[in-house]
Amino acid sequence: MRTKLVSIVCLAIFSCFFSYAQNNVAEEVVWVVGDEPIFKSDVEEQYIQSQYEHIAIPGNPYCAIPEQMAINKLFLHQAKIDTVEVSNNIVMQSVDARINYFIANLGSKEKVEEYFRKPMPELREQLINTVRDQYTIQQVQNNLTKNVKATPADVRKYFNTLPQDSLPYIPRQVQVEIITINPVIPQQEIDEVKARLRDYTQKVNSGESDFSTLAILYSEDGSSTYGGEIGFKGRAELLPEYANVAFNLNDPKKVSKIVETEAGYHIIQLIEKRGDRINTRHILLRPKVNEKDLNEALVKLDSLKTDVAANKYTFEEAAMYVSQDKDSRNNNGMMLNERNHTTLFEMADLPPEVAKHVDNMQVGEISEPFIMMNAATNRKQVALVKLVKRIEGHKADLAEDYQTLKGMYENKKKADIIEKWVDEKQKKTYVYIEEGWRNCEFKYNWLKQ
Repeated sequence: MRTKLVSIVCLAIFSCFFSYAQNNVAEEVVWVVGDEPIFKSDVEEQYIQSQYEHIAIPGNPYCAIPEQMAINKLFLHQAKIDTVEVSNNIVMQSVDARINYFIANLGSKEKVEEYFRKPMPELREQLINTVRDQYTIQQVQNNLTKNVKATPADVRKYFNTLPQDSLPYIPRQVQVEIITINPVIPQQEIDEVKARLRDYTQKVNSGESDFSTLAILYSEDGSSTYGGEIGFKGRAELLPEYANVAFNLNDPKKVSKIVETEAGYHIIQLIEKRGDRINTRHILLRPKVNEKDLNEALVKLDSLKTDVAANKYTFEEAAMYVSQDKDSRNNNGMMLNERNHTTLFEMADLPPEVAKHVDNMQVGEISEPFIMMNAATNRKQVALVKLVKRIEGHKADLAEDYQTLKGMYENKKKADIIEKWVDEKQKKTYVYIEEGWRNCEFKYNWLKQ
């Protein structure tokens, strides 16, 4: 669960991005926080976008929106003091997901560009800045609340204070075991990918082509928009195989050998080294799984299901010895929910292909084999799932929903800490609110009267 404050932060931070969707004219400053202005156009754009997204704004939008923008500026100022850094990989993944969301909802890349009146590269650049601010704010909040930990006594006391008619509703949850097989990619496909990368290397080394241009045209990584550049990274932020080669590069004019990682095959070019951090650009190509190998893997899992039904071995034993899912294989195939670090999933938290099969299964039932996308490698794989447990939707119970209630209690404590921090911070910060924007019931005393 997320606190209401974090949710509103995510809403308001989007105002910075969507304000770029229109051509800028002479800006009217309506608030000033420290030395940072808030423009009327920012507020207007956020209001329009919230209506488009059907996001409820508490109270008067011309009061709530600029106030939340002001709060965001307090967090971003603190981030500069604390030297908060956000991983480029996380930002890029989020940007890619959001652009894909825009395309899915508006119908095409061209319609997205038309809606925002920007070419895609410029749109992506603006969204990167917005998303980076969002993650930066979350990091500041995490730093403020990192010591919050609930004991069983805390959770019990919190639960007993909740009125019976206000107990939270817990949606349906399931426990799922999974077996996956990654079909072997034909050597011919791998050879073709490597041949393409060797051709790119030759073109760069001979001066025929620029590395960044080839990355824009051909790389299958989200960094392609930026000529393959991924920004300064420490060794731990990179895939091990990538890091081993990248940190051994010394000549920015040369291209690395072909590097294989779980993401695919790369060639790398050094941009700059700074101590224990390095900035590189790369071209990523992913060999494709063909239908023949996918079908063979489906047949293999179908036979495995038959053997389990015949009691030759259990699903859990098969998961230990057959499954290629590294996260669940050593846990008898049990899937782990990364969001709450338990084995319980709400349906929306499961991979969509898994949720589709589990939804109508009985406890103890094993699905038919199916094809799904491996989120880490972006490749197709085949899977078999077993529904271990289903808990139907219900009002929270201390014994059954301890982890959920623990999360609720910790979120409340975190929200209290953040609210107190904002209250103290804004009292020490210069704030000016333009006439006509002051007649509001603000959450905090910005006018300092």
